[in-house]
Amino acid sequence: MKEVEVITEKAILVGVNLGSDPNFDYSMEELANLAEALEVEVVGQVTQNLERVNPSHYVGTGKIEEIKNYIDEIDANLVIFNDELSPSQIRNLEHDLECKVIDRTMLILDIFDRRANTREAKMQVELAQLQYMLPRLVGLHASLSRQGGGTGGGFRNRGAGETKLELDRRKIEDQIARLRKELEYVKEQRETQRKRRIKNELPVVSLVGYTNAGKSTIMNSILRKIGQEENKKVFEKNMLFATLDTSVRNIELADKKSFLLTDTVGFVSKLPHHLVKAFRSTLEEAKNADLLLHVVDVSNEQYRFMMDVTNKTLADIEIEGIPTIYIYNKSDLANVKYPLVSGDNIWLSAKEDEGLDELIEMIRQHIFSNYVTCDMLIPFDKGDIVSYLNGNALVKATEYEENGTKLTVELKDIDYKKFEQYVIK
Repeated sequence: MKEVEVITEKAILVGVNLGSDPNFDYSMEELANLAEALEVEVVGQVTQNLERVNPSHYVGTGKIEEIKNYIDEIDANLVIFNDELSPSQIRNLEHDLECKVIDRTMLILDIFDRRANTREAKMQVELAQLQYMLPRLVGLHASLSRQGGGTGGGFRNRGAGETKLELDRRKIEDQIARLRKELEYVKEQRETQRKRRIKNELPVVSLVGYTNAGKSTIMNSILRKIGQEENKKVFEKNMLFATLDTSVRNIELADKKSFLLTDTVGFVSKLPHHLVKAFRSTLEEAKNADLLLHVVDVSNEQYRFMMDVTNKTLADIEIEGIPTIYIYNKSDLANVKYPLVSGDNIWLSAKEDEGLDELIEMIRQHIFSNYVTCDMLIPFDKGDIVSYLNGNALVKATEYEENGTKLTVELKDIDYKKFEQYVIK
């Protein structure tokens, strides 16, 4: 049996540093990490300082020759550009470089495509891919459209490629419409679930942050801390975009207080606009949160830039004004003092299990401020109320008196109002 030869993709990275961007070097480093996440071998890099990108080729025309020589010299078969390219730029570059060209957006879309597990995530990625592809169809069929025209009907003066392009465009537009409709249905289901949570009075806490900051590790560490790790653990791995699917876990603390903890997709600089739009309904889990946990990889020297990217992306999807705890994770690798709490900031190491007790206490103070402690005298014939309070509140003391059961209890404001007639003033 003949062996199938596996062609290794060997890529040259190309970036334009516009107006001396202080984060340019990091964005190129991140581009290499994105390529490696797809098992592409990065064999070289070409950069250029410009005030504005070249509208026809992204880089200056002199650089084209340099990249072409570099491709031949190191036998590369792929060139990856650090920004989203226009359809004409891709067409011109592929023609002049005689090599496959992709941009940062394509790279991220491909990673999302491979990482998506649930039906919703797969649909969101497919929608973003189709929206990206639609304006670029002309380039794909440029060679076809130069062929001669047919004979009958309204297609007399049109190229065969143009006819094919029309069919492809219609097909893609139909797929986009179908996916939007299906995702709208999923969004309605998600909205119903959210309303149910509000009705159950469960506070929602959402993990947000840059990709690979440690959000899933923190979720798993909290589950382990409260003894609920079994069957509830979420996937965690030291790689970009390890988790795309939103995970929701019910966290029940020892004092009977509960909240929902949600984990959302991580962010990255220059996250494609189509992708943010496609994942909007998933990210809106954070929009309805009572508290955000902004996880930061403090061991990365670019962590402030990552925080800015996260905050900007949240603002783009109108997630603003929600109380936030900033979690400076991986403090053990950053050689900073931890665990340390300062206001709404905490330095910890989720992997080392250091600082989680303090974090849970901070969450508790934020979301359970509406709890009331009081004494109640419940008549003996109202045993169902005593059972309810034992199951849904923190009963600190129980005494049996002549007229009923006296409880010292910490409970939700809504339950306090419900049973106010039994409160001993």
